Amino acid sequence: MKRAFINTSFLGLVFLCLLSCNSKEDEWIQLFNGKDLDGWTPKITGYDVGENYGNTFRVVDGLLTVSYDKYYRFENRFGHLFYKDKFSDYLLRIEYRFIGEQAEGGEQWALKNSGVMLHAQSPESMNNQQDFPISLEAQFLGGLNNGERPTGSLCTPGTHVDIDNEFTERHCITSNAPTFHGEEWVTIDILVRNNQEIAHIIEGDTIIKYTNPIIGGGVVNNFKESAKADGKELKEGFIALQSESHPIQFRTVMLKDLSK
Repeated sequence: MKRAFINTSFLGLVFLCLLSCNSKEDEWIQLFNGKDLDGWTPKITGYDVGENYGNTFRVVDGLLTVSYDKYYRFENRFGHLFYKDKFSDYLLRIEYRFIGEQAEGGEQWALKNSGVMLHAQSPESMNNQQDFPISLEAQFLGGLNNGERPTGSLCTPGTHVDIDNEFTERHCITSNAPTFHGEEWVTIDILVRNNQEIAHIIEGDTIIKYTNPIIGGGVVNNFKESAKADGKELKEGFIALQSESHPIQFRTVMLKDLSK
C-alpha cells in the first residue's frame, strides 16, 4: 500500500542542525570499523545466536557484505546482524548498495530488498525459529527497471506507529523517496528521538516520519511470548542489518548519540 509523505521545514531544520551545529568528526561512533565484525552478533532463522551460517555476514575489501554464495537455497533463513549496544536518541547514517543476483529460493518480494531494524529486541531474546526481530524497519529497496520502487519505507514487524498523529496497523508504509535502479551507493540518515519522532532522510529530504511506536500486531513469527508485550512503548532498542536473500554491501554504518 502506498502513501507519500512530504518534508517539513521544522524537521529539515532539525536535521541540518544535527549535521552542522557543533559537529565534530569524532562525535560519530563508527559502528562498522571497516575491518571485521567486531561488536556485531548474527541471528539467522533456525540457528543459534552468534552462528553465522554460510558466512552470510562478512567483510570483503573493507565493505560489510551480506552474501549467499555458500547457500544451496535460501529457504527462509532470514538473518539479522545486531550491534552490541542499545540506543534511544540518535542520528544513524548508512551507505548501502545492492549487488549481484538474489539467492535461489528467495521470496519474490525480497528481490533487492533489505533494511535496518530500529528499536529492536535483543538477539538473545529471539526464538531459534523466529524470522524477524520485533522492531521498526527502515526498508531498503532497489529499483527493478520497470517503474518506481522508492527506498526508505517503513515496515513494522510486531509493532505499530502513528502516522500524521493517527494510529495505523498497516505493516509497510511507502515513502516518497527516489528509486535507485542500479548498484549505486545510497545514503540514508535516520533521526530517532526515542519514541517521540523517527524520520528517514535521503539527500536532506525527510521521506517519511512517524511517532509513538509500540509493540503489537503480526508479521513476526515463532517469537517468545515473553518478548512481545503488546501495547508497550518502544523508546530504545538495538540496531540490526538485514539479510533477506539479495546480496547487499555497507560501507558506512555510523551513529551520533544525541542523548548525551
